Amino acid sequence: MAANGSDHSRLGRVTRAAGRAGFVARGVVYALVGVLALRIAFGSGGEDADRQGALHQVAVRPFGAVLLWALAAGFAGMALWRVSAAVFGEAGRKKTGSRVLSAGRAVFYASVAWGTAAYAAGSGGGSDSDSASRDWTATALARPGGRWLVGAAGLVLAAVGTVIAVRALQRRFLRKLDTASMHPRTRTAVTGTGLSGNVARGAVYAAAGVFVVVAAVRFDPGRAKGMDDTLRAFAAGAPGPWLLGAVAGGLVLYGVFSFASARWRRF
Repeated sequence: MAANGSDHSRLGRVTRAAGRAGFVARGVVYALVGVLALRIAFGSGGEDADRQGALHQVAVRPFGAVLLWALAAGFAGMALWRVSAAVFGEAGRKKTGSRVLSAGRAVFYASVAWGTAAYAAGSGGGSDSDSASRDWTATALARPGGRWLVGAAGLVLAAVGTVIAVRALQRRFLRKLDTASMHPRTRTAVTGTGLSGNVARGAVYAAAGVFVVVAAVRFDPGRAKGMDDTLRAFAAGAPGPWLLGAVAGGLVLYGVFSFASARWRRF
């Protein structure tokens, strides 16, 4: 029994370390996407503001290949931690719904890790977010009942984005952090980054979902947008680049919040 307890404790330490590495990798990518979007907002950049664009920014830096492999390892670590959460429960949350959500996130981060590793290996890591979104929409629309499938997917995505933003406003993200060990000023700063970052991320998801619904209604896969085109759409509104700038700044702050999560997340 003692040996089993020791093995479980060792496994817990490994998965916690893997999860922390994953939060760092997530923070790097979101911060870079936010910076790329800021450049678009104020007319000083033409790079795609999505994961592929962020990976390109890493690749062109000194030791870029090494950094890309480090990001791939970080995302693989996040997937491993999510698998552990799906099996054992996360920080006391052992309900079936929470475990299923962790399993879904494990699959997502495993795919991100694979794509990042492929990019690091020089195979490109797949198409950009806009092309991938249009291709998936076109494939789904071509199937029987495809319009309903695409519409449902868009509604789910929009709902997820709305829930993320609402929960951010409720500051529910603080429940997952060890706020008691933070200095009051640190807690205030982390709260600000989590609030602004999650609202911005939720807004992007919700807007992307609306575009998918429009693609379904008009039976036009070209209406679907990935992260880059969705972010650019914010600049087309009445506030122009300032709205995109606000959302982009929020994504940078979400990257900072991810770094804070690597430090203070309850595992």
